[in-house]
Amino acid sequence: MPGILSAIQEQMGSMSRKEKELAAYIIDHSASMTQIGITQLAQESGSSTATISRFCKIFHFAGFTEFKIKLAAELAQPPAAQSYQDIIADNSLSNIVAAMEANHVRSITDTTRLLDMKQLQRAIDAIAAARQIDLYGVATSGLVAQDFYQKLIRIGKRSVAFSDPHMQVTSASNLTKGDVAIGISYSGETTETIAALKCASEHGATTISLTKFGTHTLTSLADICLFTSTLEEGMRRGDMASRIAQLHVIDIIFVGLLSQQFDQLVPRLETSYQMVRKYR
Repeated sequence: MPGILSAIQEQMGSMSRKEKELAAYIIDHSASMTQIGITQLAQESGSSTATISRFCKIFHFAGFTEFKIKLAAELAQPPAAQSYQDIIADNSLSNIVAAMEANHVRSITDTTRLLDMKQLQRAIDAIAAARQIDLYGVATSGLVAQDFYQKLIRIGKRSVAFSDPHMQVTSASNLTKGDVAIGISYSGETTETIAALKCASEHGATTISLTKFGTHTLTSLADICLFTSTLEEGMRRGDMASRIAQLHVIDIIFVGLLSQQFDQLVPRLETSYQMVRKYR
């Protein structure tokens, strides 16, 4: 099931009765969603145009038109690419190589289709102007936070990345307006990351979340929400495709930042590279 439909199905348990009925209709008739208007959908699903508009906004779409465009892009994928390949006992090495390639390419493609250019630009602008940048994440998401930290340090951006929850909150408590805090969590429900981002928000920092697509506690705390595809539902996937997807978004932000402040940041990047070569 494509990421948007998976996110809708996953969150049906927390929806109102009318929202559940609308969600079920959309999932059952997903192929025809891109061909009808909001009024027709309201009539056929027993809903209302107001409910449909609210429903789309729950899932971070500006309206039904944007929802249709994003869903159409996902449904246009070849049928062979509609599912991620899990770990199989006694699989041949050649099949493992092919599966990992397919999973990683798919995670990047799915995530790219979910990117909101306006939110992405807001994130780049906030980081570009930030006095201090805090990065929060634990476990695999902590590794992604560390990756972004080493990128930012190379271009002279003041930043810190903590995996220890006490240090995360300690640092967050010292942020102020003009600072940026980025919380990275695939589930969007990591307790430590939520606490740190909430603390940063309370102290006036601009907050950015990076989660799987959907509505989560972490996204509710963020001023700017960025998403990866919904792709790892089983324990055996080992956070592999989700890590690739998160790194994909981080790389986009980093290159966007460099492009936007090219004359200022590229010389810093070159200087740091030359100094590492000189002193290593």
